[in-house]
Amino acid sequence: MTPEETAIAYHEATKHHFHRSARSLGYMDWANQPDPFRRYAGAPLIRLPLHDADETPPYESLYTYGTSPRAVTAESLGLFLECSLAISAWKEFQGNRWALRSNPSSGNLHPTEGYLVAGPVDGISDAPAVYHYAPKEHALEQRTSFDETTWEDLRGEFPAQTFFAGLTSIHWREAWKYGERAYRYCQHDVGHALAALTLAASMLGWRAVLLDALADKTIARLLGVDRDDGYHVMERESPDAILAVFPANTAAPPIDGPSFTHAVDRIALGVWHGKANRLSQDHVDWKIIRGVEEVCVKPATDPVQVDVVDVPARADERPCGHSALRIIQQRRSAVAMDGVTSIGRDTFYRMLLRVVPTCTAVPWDAMPGRPYVHLGIFAHRVEGIAPGLYALVRDPASLSSLKAAMNAGFAWVKPQDCPPDLPLYFLEEADCRQVAMAVSCGQDIASESAFSLGMLAEFEPVIRERGAWMYRRLFWETGLIGQVLYLEAEAAGIRATGIGCFFDDPVHEVFGLTGPGYQSLYHFTVGGPVDDLRLTTLPAYSR
Repeated sequence: MTPEETAIAYHEATKHHFHRSARSLGYMDWANQPDPFRRYAGAPLIRLPLHDADETPPYESLYTYGTSPRAVTAESLGLFLECSLAISAWKEFQGNRWALRSNPSSGNLHPTEGYLVAGPVDGISDAPAVYHYAPKEHALEQRTSFDETTWEDLRGEFPAQTFFAGLTSIHWREAWKYGERAYRYCQHDVGHALAALTLAASMLGWRAVLLDALADKTIARLLGVDRDDGYHVMERESPDAILAVFPANTAAPPIDGPSFTHAVDRIALGVWHGKANRLSQDHVDWKIIRGVEEVCVKPATDPVQVDVVDVPARADERPCGHSALRIIQQRRSAVAMDGVTSIGRDTFYRMLLRVVPTCTAVPWDAMPGRPYVHLGIFAHRVEGIAPGLYALVRDPASLSSLKAAMNAGFAWVKPQDCPPDLPLYFLEEADCRQVAMAVSCGQDIASESAFSLGMLAEFEPVIRERGAWMYRRLFWETGLIGQVLYLEAEAAGIRATGIGCFFDDPVHEVFGLTGPGYQSLYHFTVGGPVDDLRLTTLPAYSR
């Protein structure tokens, strides 16, 4: 099979069906639960400052570029990571304690690791260096340092106040619980982390752009995860992404591929510090995950100029009254919905406007290319619109093809008072609470909410045209959407939850989709949360 066919076959093999689920271990092997924190023993540890006072802009400002850029300092880098990859709180129940983070994760297992590559920063290092982020300590582990000439070659034409953020995945962390479907969930998490980094950058007056041309092997070499530094074979980090982070009031030049790669080669030949900790004593080798990982490796591609999306603040914007920091750090995944709370039509529209790239700049301009993911919505408790099925077509150019692919009997009309620039369409009136629950693995969190949705991706044609590595990118896009919906729910005084367990093909049948042209990759639900009062919430860090 070609790489593209292998990626598509993996997706088919890891679908949940009413009569069978994707393969997993079938029980929780608690003795081998992976350590949620990677550390590099022997690497210098540089603790980052925590914010003293909330001086961040209003939450709504995250989605447009209007905040004055902060200088790159130990304090600003600390706040950047505190609002993207750090611990946001600890939960405790009957002596058991676990961490929540600013970037959500499937099953709170956190396969995503974060890195920084930066020039000299007072209070951190006098030399350019590569760092692994240790969220438990809110600290940087210095893996290697290098000279200024190499840094200038790496930075290229980006402005002086530029640094790079990197992401990798440890697939075993998800596979321990979810088995063969875990590779999907790791890609969701990368998307959530990308959005978290991009929104945290915007909060500080910076802009984050994916360096889309880089090959995965270059990313691995830069971050040092291709080295023999104590990794167990089942716990190696798979390279995902490098973002350039720079002042938002400056242009984003395309990266100079040869110059960047030569700089990476010199960095890789330096002295590296630290040995990776062992996360589990024993492992289950899911060969299908190794197979899809191998074929979805991204090669070097032509550089793409990523333009700033010129989207002014909306005149009808209603401030939520909270700072960006507060909304980001209070984000939680609802564990249950109350089945009572409804939201207003305007709130519903406002949340959906945030995930349309032509209506909101951040985080969508971080990734080049058009949107491939649309939303099939189950509306349950939205005041002012009929309950039933709706479609949000995130790329208006895809309207005709999506309409042709769905049930021919759908109405495709704009709902009442829908903003003209919101590509939302009413499809069919129905009480769809039971079907939303049924297709979401019987979870009533999908039916007891105000609305839930499936993220419907343009699938096989995109993968065959652009390459197997696009399989990952489609999931990343769903994670970006999910992160924005999480924050929008918090801003609206409600709560959201990502749903990775759903019956794939039955979802398609609800919307009349057949064949591999469109596939549902991620589910989400938004509504009034039910808090578990048995749990104690503790601060993220002692100050």
